[in-house]
Amino acid sequence: MKKLFYIPLLFLFISCGVKKSLKDLPDVSTYEVQVSERVTVNDSVYTIGDNFLAKNRQGLWELYVSGNAYELGLKTGKLTQELFNHQEEVFVKKIDELVPSKSKQNLLRKFLAWFNRKMYLHVDEQYKAELYGVSQYASHDFDHIATPYHRVMYFHGAHDIGHALQDLALVGCTSFATWGEHSADGNLIIGRNFDFYAGDEFAKNKIIAFIAPDDGYKFMSVTWGGMIGVVSGMNDQGLTVTINAGKSQFPLVAKTPISLVTREILQHASNIEEAVAIAKKREVFVSESIFVGSAKDEKAVLIEVSPKNFGVYEVDNSNQLICSNHFQSVAYAKDKQNQKHIFESHSKYRYERMEELLGETQKMNPERAVEVLRNREGLDDKKIGYGNEKALNQLLAHHGIVFQPHDLKVWVSSNPFQLGEFVAYDLNEVFQKTGTGETPATVSHPSANIDEDPFVNSLAFEHYNRYRRLRANILEAIKNEEKIERKKLTQLIDLNPDFWEAHYVVGSYYYEKGYDLLALRAFEEAMTKEVTTVPDKEMLQKYIRKLKK
Repeated sequence: MKKLFYIPLLFLFISCGVKKSLKDLPDVSTYEVQVSERVTVNDSVYTIGDNFLAKNRQGLWELYVSGNAYELGLKTGKLTQELFNHQEEVFVKKIDELVPSKSKQNLLRKFLAWFNRKMYLHVDEQYKAELYGVSQYASHDFDHIATPYHRVMYFHGAHDIGHALQDLALVGCTSFATWGEHSADGNLIIGRNFDFYAGDEFAKNKIIAFIAPDDGYKFMSVTWGGMIGVVSGMNDQGLTVTINAGKSQFPLVAKTPISLVTREILQHASNIEEAVAIAKKREVFVSESIFVGSAKDEKAVLIEVSPKNFGVYEVDNSNQLICSNHFQSVAYAKDKQNQKHIFESHSKYRYERMEELLGETQKMNPERAVEVLRNREGLDDKKIGYGNEKALNQLLAHHGIVFQPHDLKVWVSSNPFQLGEFVAYDLNEVFQKTGTGETPATVSHPSANIDEDPFVNSLAFEHYNRYRRLRANILEAIKNEEKIERKKLTQLIDLNPDFWEAHYVVGSYYYEKGYDLLALRAFEEAMTKEVTTVPDKEMLQKYIRKLKK
């Protein structure tokens, strides 16, 4: 039966579409390139002419590159080579953990080639050239997966696949905007948590990239090695973009990665109308809310895209916009998948929690925006356990970010998660300091930084970190059918008693070992907590019914 299952897949893998995509390379001969050798000033400062990469006091890497598309790629790749190689190593290691079988890994590689066979038709030539430039500095340790150029392109699509697999808790982002009477100075202010999680190591080396392209607007974005797409960013016109995953069916073919759509918006749009026009012309392969804030329009909107639909959502008679992970525009009002997602997931709960917190904050400013992003409680300030996806701060964010588009100011969190110091940047100052031939110690604006969350130094945070480590050990032991000391199981609950998952993990161990009464007690206790999703509740109820029989 297994052989019969693989036959149609193998037929697809060797199709002419795959071969054609693997032969596609951008024509970079038309670009005039002037990229000098990289100079290593020390282990945290590198330069190429007046372009540079430098690590600041908070551990964030600040990157500045300028030039045409191919130059941007070459300079970015050369300056960030070690970060890029490390990021790729971490990503591949994560895949190896999820798919340990060598034969299945080989099948996965073939699937990737087939799945991404049409992506090259949907990526703009300027970004192909930039990706090709970056790929010149990729590690050859992973050439067995794909050639460096195709691998870099695949990884941009992998981000979208992570969104499509959000039921595996890879994403759960929350964003908001206030303006007018809801903001301290009347101007637009935007906050967002980017809760894309691929392991602590993946989020370790964040890059704050400042890009000065020959064609288009200058902009900043929060990114990582090898990533030219944008998940959170602002340009020098005061236009911001962030992305929030919607509910997607697993796509059958890759088209334009969302992060490249938002990159194009940031580089070539100065207002909402131009942003909508760019988003509308691109075909995507997952569902996504593109949160766009505009200083020129003095408001924010949601551009809601999916493979078969498109909508724009604006608030009526309000100066406040909230976004979690479901669609709100009229275009998706009758979308059954979206309605099911609202009912089953934690998206609606976080939306309502955001409404609650913004209602308590009459006049929003950057400091208050950061407080909202760091909030760890549930509705009505209920204790729901650390790490619960129903919280705005799920203690797994890649980064938190706050924008003040009118003043071209932005605050970016430093590790851990969004708890570290929020580092301030003024784009007016940044682009004045850069491109002058001198490498500044930092392009940040230290006097405007927002202090780290005191929670970082608390016993509760120490307990949470111990909980995460112990949880991983216990799950591994359950997987390997090993015996676990009762003391460790008790400790897991004591470290995070309000989190339903702690009780569920303990119940799972007892269930597998046949200790039915202990398992039943653990599952029943889990049900008294704030369980994350409807499927999670149904799973617990199923266990309880079975054990009571």
